[in-house]
Amino acid sequence: MSTRMRDAMAQRFKELRHEPTEKRVRAVLGGETIVDTTDAVLVWEPRRIVPTYAVPATDLRATVTPGDEVMPGGPGFLHPGIPFSVHSTAGRSLTIAAGGLTRPDAGFRPADPDLTDYVVLDFDAFEWFEEDERIHAHPRDPYHRVDARASSRRIRIEDGGTLLAETTRAVLVFETNLPVRFYLPREDVVAPLTASDQVSYCPYKGEASYWSTDSRSNVVWSYLAPLPDAMPIAGLVAFYDDLLDVTVDGKLRDRPGGAVVRSLRDEFGVS
Repeated sequence: MSTRMRDAMAQRFKELRHEPTEKRVRAVLGGETIVDTTDAVLVWEPRRIVPTYAVPATDLRATVTPGDEVMPGGPGFLHPGIPFSVHSTAGRSLTIAAGGLTRPDAGFRPADPDLTDYVVLDFDAFEWFEEDERIHAHPRDPYHRVDARASSRRIRIEDGGTLLAETTRAVLVFETNLPVRFYLPREDVVAPLTASDQVSYCPYKGEASYWSTDSRSNVVWSYLAPLPDAMPIAGLVAFYDDLLDVTVDGKLRDRPGGAVVRSLRDEFGVS
């Protein structure tokens, strides 16, 4: 009997997972390079959505102070908004200091035989580089991909019956374990948009700028200078359709928020 790949990967979601990388990985604290290694591994703690880097303890050039032993905990999903200090596997917390700066609980030694020689590091506590390029937000998952495809399907976006945008020139973005997003030309948006100060960063697409409509704040975003893999959506705008009504070729789509939660519950078996 054939196994759906998503199901196969979901079976391991509650387990501690790791994947070696051949990239040269560097971390900087207080202007000092505390890690420069080609032996890093990506680590996903149980129920963690995105990975972070673990490095050989022998490659960590900083003052390391052992902290408390950690017992598994945390909510059902450990998304990027859940602090690194919340761990879902047993181990010991570490304080990392270098360059006149101290980062409490920014290191973690898992109590796992396969990772006993590694220190998992809090991505947000340091500046990170892969080869000679600065990276942001979190390391890329090698099993996560983003596909952008031009589409002539008629996309109509409304808010409570008020038309916001309509196009047959969208670019659809298909991203692993996320709902499809619809990116539209600005000239096909009929709603007035007001620029916002909010920004966010995606490791796969780059830095996003935001706009508000008359009725909703920060409900529209765009990658003005996206990363190379996302160039087809440069300058296009997407609407946060978890809150809006999207019709595709005359058919109203379910709002993704509830669908995503249901999908995660069903596939990963957590609440």
